[in-house]
Amino acid sequence: MSDISIAPTPGRAGFFGWRVTGAAFTIAVFAWGIGFYGPPIFLQTLHGTHGWPVALVSAAITTHFLLGAAVVANLAALHRRFGIVAVTRAGGLLTALGLLGWAFAREPWQLFAATLLSGAGWAMTGGAALNAMIAPWFIRRRPAALAMAFNGASIGGVVFSPLWVVLIAGFGFPLAALAVALAAVLTLWVLAGRYLGRDPTAMGQTPDGDDLAATAAGSPALSAAPLAKPWRERRFATLAAAATCGLFAQIGLLSQLFSVLVPPLGAPGAGLVMGAVTGLAVGGRTLLGLTLRPGADRRRVAIANAVLQASGSLVLLSAGPSVPLLLLGCGLFGLGLGNTSSLPPLIVQGEFAPADVARAVALVTAVSQAGYAFAPAAFGLLRELGAGSGILLFLAAALIQFLGAGALLLGRPR
Repeated sequence: MSDISIAPTPGRAGFFGWRVTGAAFTIAVFAWGIGFYGPPIFLQTLHGTHGWPVALVSAAITTHFLLGAAVVANLAALHRRFGIVAVTRAGGLLTALGLLGWAFAREPWQLFAATLLSGAGWAMTGGAALNAMIAPWFIRRRPAALAMAFNGASIGGVVFSPLWVVLIAGFGFPLAALAVALAAVLTLWVLAGRYLGRDPTAMGQTPDGDDLAATAAGSPALSAAPLAKPWRERRFATLAAAATCGLFAQIGLLSQLFSVLVPPLGAPGAGLVMGAVTGLAVGGRTLLGLTLRPGADRRRVAIANAVLQASGSLVLLSAGPSVPLLLLGCGLFGLGLGNTSSLPPLIVQGEFAPADVARAVALVTAVSQAGYAFAPAAFGLLRELGAGSGILLFLAAALIQFLGAGALLLGRPR
C-alpha cells in the first residue's frame, strides 16, 4: 500500500496533529494488547500446553520486559538515525515475529529467543514511542493528546485480554497468534507511513494548531538547562525513581488483584471490578489531560495521583470482607492507574529543554520498565508469605506509592 497521500491544509481538513494522535491511540491498542496484556495469558497457555513450570514462563516474561528496557533506552537515537516511520514499522514486525515465537516455541530456549524479538517490538511501540509520535505536534495541549494516545493502552487491555482467551480456546495459540500478528503488522505499517512521517512545518502548521506566539508561550521549558549527565541531576533521578515506584506497585498489585477479589466477590464479580478499574483508568487519564494547565506544577499533580492510589491500597488493606470498602479501594486505585504512565512524559516536557525531551522520556521509561519487570514475581512472593491474603500486597503497594510521591517531592525545583 502506498504511503503517498495528499497533505491536508489547515483550512480544509483541520489540525493534522489529532490524526497523529488517533494513529498513536491505535498503535497503543496493539502494542499493549500484545506486548503487555498478552504475556500473562500466554503464561497460562504455555503452562497448560507444554507443562512448563510457571516460574520458567514468568522468567521469560521478565526477560521480555528487561530486553525491551534496553532497547527503549536507545529509542531516541534510533528515531534520529532511521526515522520514526521505519522504527515503528520495525517494531510492528518484531512484535509479530516475537508473538509467533511465543506461540510456536517447542523448547524453553525457543521461548527465550522469542523474547529478544517481542521485547524489542514492545519498546519500539510502547510509551516512549507514543510520546515521540505526539511531541512534534503538541506543546500546550500535549496533556490532552498524550491522554488520548495512552488511553489506547487501556483499551488494548479491555479488547485483547478477553480476545486472546477466545481465540486461543477456539483456534489454538499458533493460529490465534498468526491472525493477531498479521493484523498488527498491517495496521502499524499503514498508520506509520500515513501519519507518523508528517512534520507540522512542512504542512504549514504549528504545534497545537496555534499561531507562533501562542506556541512559544505554551512551551514551559524553553529556558531549561541541558541534560548533560542524567543520573547526576536531581530532576531526572527523582523522576525515574518515582516512575519506577509507581509502576512497580501498580503492576505488582494488578497481577494479584483479580485472585484476591475472587473469594469475597466471586469470579464474575471480580471480573466486573477489574473491568471497572480499567474504565476508571481511562476516565482519570482523560479528565487530567483535559484539565491540566500548561503552567501547572506537574510534579505536584503526580504526587496527588500517587497519594490517591496509595489511599486506595490502604482502603483495600482495611477492607477485610467488606464489599463496599473493596469497591472504594479499587475505585481510588483505578482513578490514578492511567496517569501513572502518562504523567512522567508531561513532567519531562515541563522541566527539560525541548531538545532533551525524547531522550529523557526514553531513559525514564527504560528505568521504570526494568523495575516493573520484577513486580509480578515480587508481589507473588508477598502473596505466598501472606498465606494467600492480600494484606502484605496492599501494604507494600501503599508504601511503594508513598516512596514514589516522596521522590517527586525531592525533585521539585528549589
